[in-house]
Amino acid sequence: MCGFVGYINKKDKKYIKQMNDAISHRGPDDESYYTDDDIAMGFRRLSIIDLAGGRQPISNEDESMVITFNGEIYNFLDIKEDLLNKGHIFKTKTDTEVILHGYEEYGLSILDKLRGMFAFVIWDKKNKKLFGARDHFGQKPFYYALMNDTFMYGSEIKSLLHHPDFKKEINQKALKSYLSFQTSVFEETFFKGVFRLKPGHYFTYDMESEQIETKAYYEIKFEAKKENFDEMVKEIDRTITSSIDTHLISDVEIGAYLSGGIDSSYVVSYLKPDKTFSVGFDFKNFNEVPLAKDLSDMLKIENKSEIINSDDFFENIDKVQYYSDEPNANLSAVPLYFLSALASKDVKVVLSGEGADELFGGYLEYKEDDLLIKYRKLPYFLRRLIKNIVAPLPRFHGKNFLVKGGSKVEEYYIGNAFVFESKEANNILTDKYKTNITPQDITKPYYDKVKDKDDVTKKQYLDMHFWLPNDILLKADKMSMANSLELRVPILDKEVFALASTIPTEYKISHDTTKYILRKAASSRIPEAWYKRRKKGFPVPIYEWFREEKYYNIVKEIFNADFTKEFFNVKSLNKMLDEHYHGKKNHCRKIWTVYVFLVWYKTFFIDFDNKSIV
Repeated sequence: MCGFVGYINKKDKKYIKQMNDAISHRGPDDESYYTDDDIAMGFRRLSIIDLAGGRQPISNEDESMVITFNGEIYNFLDIKEDLLNKGHIFKTKTDTEVILHGYEEYGLSILDKLRGMFAFVIWDKKNKKLFGARDHFGQKPFYYALMNDTFMYGSEIKSLLHHPDFKKEINQKALKSYLSFQTSVFEETFFKGVFRLKPGHYFTYDMESEQIETKAYYEIKFEAKKENFDEMVKEIDRTITSSIDTHLISDVEIGAYLSGGIDSSYVVSYLKPDKTFSVGFDFKNFNEVPLAKDLSDMLKIENKSEIINSDDFFENIDKVQYYSDEPNANLSAVPLYFLSALASKDVKVVLSGEGADELFGGYLEYKEDDLLIKYRKLPYFLRRLIKNIVAPLPRFHGKNFLVKGGSKVEEYYIGNAFVFESKEANNILTDKYKTNITPQDITKPYYDKVKDKDDVTKKQYLDMHFWLPNDILLKADKMSMANSLELRVPILDKEVFALASTIPTEYKISHDTTKYILRKAASSRIPEAWYKRRKKGFPVPIYEWFREEKYYNIVKEIFNADFTKEFFNVKSLNKMLDEHYHGKKNHCRKIWTVYVFLVWYKTFFIDFDNKSIV
């Protein structure tokens, strides 16, 4: 696990050092460089495999190609064996070199062979072309930009900002969609002209023509198969535990995150690491540390934990947004930052349970309310008529039920987070940032690809393209790497997905619970209370904090800052904040989403040159 940065032009290559320093947190163990007349490549290393000999950038035998790589390839030894038989000569014991020789031998087909999390670039000196790729689900980040005849790329956007050819501007179209999805969802990021390479995609950049081309090499597909339930339960357990074994390749100690939920408990119960790590809040019903400690005690594992208070939380929001690169309003990013800091004191690698909900149907939003299921037995034309009548009316008790009951899933589900409706977002934005684009316009191309699937599968498909890569995996990577920690997610593995994608929906949403079949698979390894526990996520008491005078004033100050007027109707923001503070309405998520954006903007556009940010 590391970080890299680079740029291609015919100009000075001296800026690579400063750009590389900006991501030193991703690799504090070493820094190294490669430069020639055309390219500058920088690398920061967190030493995990081949501690003595795994320094990057790495070249092939005749030094015609050079690679930098971030991630882990869990099956690299199998690929290496074939390459050795074909005559390739290796000078390290790393997975990095296997990718390089694999590209020489197999071309694009190397991407089909890789099992792991990765982002990498390979510089072809003879042909003056750069080739790169990102892993299947988007566990590792990759950004690129072409500005002022300079092609620049890196693991984090902040490194690009240190190149003199970088033009720092906000992407106006990103703000409104963020207010709905709570994250950045377009290929073009919040920084105008900076793009993210999509998961399961590769790119080529031709220096001579200055042309960038991106293409998909992997496609997420759900194809249910009606197989015996009990046999499928056994196969899930075999596949997940095998994946955990595969994810243990390392020359350093491995720990694990542990909450009170099924996913991390399943991983820990099989892995049995020496240490588990947990955080919670000093607030009633917002602390799962006792549950994590109970399971650790049962397994005779040491659990290290930390309790976060409200001051800790608010004092670190600017750091979380700095390390995130783009505004991320997922509340759990902050406790994840603390959890990563805690774990990094003892280990360099941790395993976690991300991906289980998307693969096995674990989110509460996947299970419809029983009353709604009964209501949908009425003819669709009648429910649609009722919806069209009540939709324009002022809010009343039961309105949302009737609107949802008369809508198709494509109309109301945009992912696990839905903060502002399109009209609500436009109402608080200044004219410059308003758009006619709705969340449904953004999700439609994805729904169009799964027209023949059931509603649960449609939701899973959408979440695997939006919520998972743009939110869950992004914060997992950024918060762990902010603390120089490698995070691995064995349930989100291409072999596990190959099996999970065949599970019928009735095996996932059943017996009044979500991811039922995964719970059954885990039942042989964890106590009943754990595998039956309902999903809570990473609960944060922001609802209560925004009704405390101290934090109300903190938010009010930035809501009324001069720069806020550029983006928002300040009067509308204050009304929203005051209504929540005085207990008239619950606006906590909306307040938080706006607040996070303003903190992010201040961090990158006002205070960026202030070295005290981190």
